[in-house]
Amino acid sequence: MCINSFFFRFLGTLGILRHHFQHDLWRDQLTTAFYTHPDCKLHDMGPGHPESPARLQAIEDQLIASRIDQLLDHRTAPLALEDDLARVHSTAMIARVREHSLALAGTAGIYPLDPDTSVNAHSWQAALRAAGAALAATDAVIAGDIDNAFCAVRPPGHHATAHTPMGFCLFNNVALAARHALEVHGLERVAIVDFDVHHGNGTEQIFAHDPRVLMVSFFQHPFYPFSGTEPEGSHALNIPVSAYSDGSVVRQLVTEQWLPALEAHRPQMIFVSAGFDAHREDDMAQMGLVEADYTWLTRQIMQVAAQHAQGRIVSCLEGGYNLSALGRSVVAHMKVLADLE
Repeated sequence: MCINSFFFRFLGTLGILRHHFQHDLWRDQLTTAFYTHPDCKLHDMGPGHPESPARLQAIEDQLIASRIDQLLDHRTAPLALEDDLARVHSTAMIARVREHSLALAGTAGIYPLDPDTSVNAHSWQAALRAAGAALAATDAVIAGDIDNAFCAVRPPGHHATAHTPMGFCLFNNVALAARHALEVHGLERVAIVDFDVHHGNGTEQIFAHDPRVLMVSFFQHPFYPFSGTEPEGSHALNIPVSAYSDGSVVRQLVTEQWLPALEAHRPQMIFVSAGFDAHREDDMAQMGLVEADYTWLTRQIMQVAAQHAQGRIVSCLEGGYNLSALGRSVVAHMKVLADLE
C-alpha cells in the first residue's frame, strides 16, 4: 500500500469516528424532550381555580433554577387533529368542547362543563396542543429520535372519559397517546402508570376491556372521583391508599404489586400520567410524598422500560397544585428521565 493511499484511508477513518462521536454527544444531550406551548397557558377556568396557567410557569421557572433546562430538547406541541381525538372520544364530546370554547371568542367569559371544569375562548386550542404534544412525543420516541419525553401541558387528561370531560380534564392526553401507539404504530402491548393522587377514572374506563393496555395506579381513597376500588376490567391494577400515607407506604405497594404486574405484561412502551398532587405540601389532598419519592418512582418506571420497552416513555402532566412543590417534583422526575440523577 502506498503512503498516500494509507494516509487518505486514515483520514477517512478519523472522519467516521468524528461523526459517531458527535452523534453520540448529540444523543446524550437530546435524549429527553420537553414538549409545551404558550397556548396551554391561555386556558383559564377562572380566578382562584387551582388548575391555573401558573402551574406551567412554575415548572419552567424551576427547570431554569435547577440548571437542567438547557440539557433538554425543547419541542413545540403541535395541534392534534379531530380525527386523532376521535380514536378515544365521541364526536359529541369533541363537538361540545369545541363549540362552547369557540363561542366565547373575543370575550373573557367561561362556560362550565361541570362544577369543576370550564372552558374559555382559548380552551379548545389549548386542549388540541395538550393532545398534540402527547401524540408528537409518541411519534418521536417510537421513531428513535428521542428516548423519552415529558409533556408540560394543560388541560390535564386522566379524568376525561370517552364521552365526558370532567375533573379539570377536557381530553385524555395519555389515553390518546397510548391508542396512537397501538393503532398507528402497531405496538402490541403498552402500560399506563398513573401516580396522581386522584384515581384516573377516565383512563380506566377507556381501556377497561382492552388487554393490550395495563394500567397501574395508586391514589388516595376515599377521595375524588370516588372510584377505582372495583376495577372496571381485568387490566387495571388500582391501589387505594389511605390519607396521610407517606412514601414508604407507596414504595412498598409499588414494589409488591405494580412491578410484578408490569413485568408480566412486558409493555413495549410506557405512558405516565404524572400528577404531583400526592406531595405533602399540596393541600389538594392529604398524602405525604416528597421529591425523593418521585425520583424513586421514575427510576422504577425507567427500569421496566429499559427491560421491555427499549426505554420508551412518554410522561404527561396531570395534577399538582402547590406551585413550589410542583416545580421541584417535575424537576426530580425529569432528572431521572434525562439520566441526570
